[in-house]
Amino acid sequence: MSDTTDQTPTTTPFVSIIIVNYNGGELLTRCVLSALASQQIDFEIFVVDNASDDTSLATLRAAVHNDKRVTILQNERNEGFAKASNRPIPQTRGQYHLFLNPDCLIQPDTLYRFCQTLAQYPHVGMAGALVRNPDGTEQAGSRRGTPSPWRSVVRVLHLDKLLPNHPRFKSFVLTQEPMPTEPTEMEGISGACMFVRRQAMEQVGTMDEAYFLHCEDLDWFMRFRQAGWTILFIPDIEVTHIKGACSRRHPIRVLWYKHRGMVRYYRKFFRQQYPIWLQWGVITAVWIRFAMLLLIQSILRKS
Repeated sequence: MSDTTDQTPTTTPFVSIIIVNYNGGELLTRCVLSALASQQIDFEIFVVDNASDDTSLATLRAAVHNDKRVTILQNERNEGFAKASNRPIPQTRGQYHLFLNPDCLIQPDTLYRFCQTLAQYPHVGMAGALVRNPDGTEQAGSRRGTPSPWRSVVRVLHLDKLLPNHPRFKSFVLTQEPMPTEPTEMEGISGACMFVRRQAMEQVGTMDEAYFLHCEDLDWFMRFRQAGWTILFIPDIEVTHIKGACSRRHPIRVLWYKHRGMVRYYRKFFRQQYPIWLQWGVITAVWIRFAMLLLIQSILRKS
């Protein structure tokens, strides 16, 4: 992305980190400690707990003691990811917000490098990092296109593999594409690590709380781009994501929320763009996929 402006912040940036926890175990503490090691940038951390019943909060409190940079907010019930993420925003002070999953680990210079990059790109409303699996490979959602109904058909039918060089049959998962060498505009980044400019968030609005779990990030990406803000992928900022730590105990429930979110997302953004037969075909395919995965889960639990 070459159209940078030589712009530096007039004041020292301040970052508000928001971490939503649900039975994150010791990974929550590792996540918060990695953020507390941040250098060169002033920050605050809000941990919003969705009524966890494990020892994750007790372990965290023992590790951070009375560190005033960390505020813990406890919900009486599981409010879902979007609503919990939105909860602390009225009391945050940051010009930037980092929405970070509790099973992510950042580096001491992560906040500084995010702030430094966004200062050079004033039209960027949100940025993401190169998100890696624990084995060092790039995670599938690290950089992605918009999962429109057509692209979903392409992915389900593997048309991208049958016709890999045809632009009409490209998947929304971009991990097979060459890695950019500089910050690059993307349609979507990983929802596990979203660095958001407050000015943009105030214009676009917070996450849609009608999504309980999954697809709220896709919704946000669409709304940011519709409002004229750019989403940036920064390949030289790396985050480790130990995926699924908060959802392993309830895999079927997570599958339900994910597929319900997909249906809402398609209806919200693509209702006017696609013929009704394709819309209903994709929605039917979503629920067939859910039924198949549910059957597989049931078989695995019995075996």
